[in-house]
Amino acid sequence: MRDPYEVLGVPRSANAAAIKSAFRKLAKKYHPDANKDDPKAAARFAELNSANEIIGDADKRKQFDSGEIDAEGKPRFQGFPGGGRARPGGGGFETHTFRTGGGPGAGGGGFEDILNSMFGAANARAGRPGAGGGARFEFDPGTMALDLDLSVSMTVSLEESVKGAEKRVRLPTGKELNVRIPPGVVAGQQIRLKGQGETAQGHPPGDLLITISIAPHPFFKVDGSDLRLDLPITLYEAVLGGKVRVPTLGSAVELSIPKNTSSGRTFRLKGKGLPKAGGNGDLLVTTRIMLPDGNDSELETLMQKWRDAHPYNPRSDLS
Repeated sequence: MRDPYEVLGVPRSANAAAIKSAFRKLAKKYHPDANKDDPKAAARFAELNSANEIIGDADKRKQFDSGEIDAEGKPRFQGFPGGGRARPGGGGFETHTFRTGGGPGAGGGGFEDILNSMFGAANARAGRPGAGGGARFEFDPGTMALDLDLSVSMTVSLEESVKGAEKRVRLPTGKELNVRIPPGVVAGQQIRLKGQGETAQGHPPGDLLITISIAPHPFFKVDGSDLRLDLPITLYEAVLGGKVRVPTLGSAVELSIPKNTSSGRTFRLKGKGLPKAGGNGDLLVTTRIMLPDGNDSELETLMQKWRDAHPYNPRSDLS
């Protein structure tokens, strides 16, 4: 994936508000519902979500900026402390090193017992420490239980989690796979692909474990099986009422705003939330009254006359 700062078009010095603003603007522009004739829009939208997941999160942004994780949120290679295990790559071998002391009191029995429990008595050969010091152990690697499973994370959009999708995932080995994401996946769910893990001679291949995370949506917030949406409305729509188009995960619907609707009033749209057992959750729409940008002298004059003729105190309960 490209550098998340480049994807969102912001400098590395951008503050959190600038990153959030850039994400919302681009997510609205490339949202699949607004670009149904553009096959590349969905991929661009997913890329935006992935970038925002990295630098839109303060902790992950610090990790990315310091080089601890890459643009996909995966830990960067930091070397192998102590030389314990090296995955195939440079030399193409895995190395397992065992050490033991040969001084007085080292004794062979206790360590033999540990080896016997690990590899089986038939495969452990231990020479008790003598004048030469040290002990040599031989075992058949074919009897060792190797962990050949691979674990990766994958971020999907909210729409993809509901409807399902086919996504491409890149493994730590460099291999790429097309993965079918089933409809109805939830954050934290794991998908297991049999036999797609690492391989080793004499052992069955491991599995690929994909942990799903759901990218933040530019409009909706997930609340269990319900969705929440802040709906901007005009001052005159709040006072006079009217019909307002509301986006959903499907097609947009019309919501009737009653007269004298206050900012913060919540409307429930049945069945417009996320799938759950026995049906769907609901969409909870909360109105937010938005005034026009800039100064409006006519509106100010009108409000001054209205204030003088109809004074009221909505904060009387707070005194």
